[in-house]
Amino acid sequence: MKRKTMNLIVATSLASVPLGTLAAAAPGGSPAAVQIQPGRLPLVRTMDERFQSFQLGFSHLTGGDTWVSYDKMTPEAVKERQYTGDLSPVREPRAPTDLSNRRFRTLVAGLGPLYIRYGGTTTNTVYFQDNEEPKLETAPEGYTAVLTRKRWREALDFARAVNAKIYTGFSVGHGVRDKAGVWTPVHAKAWLGYNKSIGGEIYAAELFNEPNMEGHSNRLGKEYDARAFARDYAIFREFIAKADPRIKLVGPSDVETGGGSMEGTPDTRSYLTAEPKPRFDILSYHFYPAIAERCAGPDSPRGIKQENALSEDYLARQDGPLLARVKLRDQFAPGARIWNTETGGAACGGTRWQTSFLDTFRFIDTQARVAKLGMDAIFTHAILSGSNGVIDEKSFLPNADYWAALMWRKLVGTQVLDAGQIQPGRLHVYAHCLRGTRGGVTVMALNLKPSAASIKIPGPAEVYALTSPQLTSKTVLLNGKPLMLGEGDTLPSIAPVKRAGGRISLAGHSVNFIALPKARNPNCTSPF
Repeated sequence: MKRKTMNLIVATSLASVPLGTLAAAAPGGSPAAVQIQPGRLPLVRTMDERFQSFQLGFSHLTGGDTWVSYDKMTPEAVKERQYTGDLSPVREPRAPTDLSNRRFRTLVAGLGPLYIRYGGTTTNTVYFQDNEEPKLETAPEGYTAVLTRKRWREALDFARAVNAKIYTGFSVGHGVRDKAGVWTPVHAKAWLGYNKSIGGEIYAAELFNEPNMEGHSNRLGKEYDARAFARDYAIFREFIAKADPRIKLVGPSDVETGGGSMEGTPDTRSYLTAEPKPRFDILSYHFYPAIAERCAGPDSPRGIKQENALSEDYLARQDGPLLARVKLRDQFAPGARIWNTETGGAACGGTRWQTSFLDTFRFIDTQARVAKLGMDAIFTHAILSGSNGVIDEKSFLPNADYWAALMWRKLVGTQVLDAGQIQPGRLHVYAHCLRGTRGGVTVMALNLKPSAASIKIPGPAEVYALTSPQLTSKTVLLNGKPLMLGEGDTLPSIAPVKRAGGRISLAGHSVNFIALPKARNPNCTSPF
């Protein structure tokens, strides 16, 4: 079945109840304020406490290759990639990551509780070395990377230290297939057996990372389609039921990108309806709103230019794919949760500006809009990386999105409220219950324009305003002061500016979290 191009902009999806309304324009022609009645905001839904989650690519565990950083990417390499279709000119080696690094652990623990996805392309062909011998210098035939017992113990220890539940996948390449090309648990059995013997816990698992991606599935032959996946998945489900029935089964984990359709590849419906019909505990997919210039130039209809980073078209591209999968879930997998298990600013390693404050608007807007539309957990790619990580993999220092993620973790509860319609191109307003305060509300107001805006809220407010000296800077200011780690890599104090209520000014190009502990919203009964 061919994928149909979706309408990626859903104009009414965020506008069910108009409790966030425009007040009259102030004297002198200043912009009208959005007026919020926090105590009256209706409940939309409740999401997973670990909603904000992240991927740590499997190549961080095993070593491997990754997308070349932009400061090393030459025009010649891009031209060669475009001419030959070979991605190797825009890839570079990656050594295994030091998971014991104190700074890294401190930063990730600050975002917990969360899910960590040990996943990505490497997962599809990883070999588990089930002994205590030194790591094999080269992977056996049919595999591309080696995971040792010692390294898996370190991965388990890291997850425990940062309050993360593990989601991962298993090899699906030639190394685990019989003569007929059918998947076997030869790799999974050894790995899960060892994991169980040392008390390790895997919360959720998938069979195949991006089975509809030509570079992955076609290594198994052109005939590997949705029916072949369904056949393999039935074997996988039966195996997991015996090996560790506690594991939630995730799938199909297919990928879609904005700016165009993926013609000639199976879509989610194909996987859900293939025989024998897969039964997923969690319906998962990957979505990127664009493709980075490593794989598609900025002038490509599937690329994204920096000047369009705050456009409504780009920000709204998450809506259509999610709403389509909500419908499919209700039809074919009722009761399953929906996870976007890999996303970011752009596929192929992220945009040039993804480590800067400019990306923070997309990061928070994406999480807030999909939480409202039905997402249970979203996995940003990545927690650690050179070009698209919220933490830089060389210095282990926070990139701009990290600080927004920290604010989300501290202030945003699991109950999603309806703050009304956004102001397209200017002010996006969302609301959740305030984490840790019964009856409290958190309002998120994203001012997309360089000029100031305002919001009117009754009662005392605690304002956390994120700005930057330049949109393309990694420096993030909280209420005008730079956020940075303290001595011994401690997280900084996160203190608000307290307001009596009324009209609150929002600086141009700002991401604002406004905590309202006295809102007394009757829907906000949970401390989470």
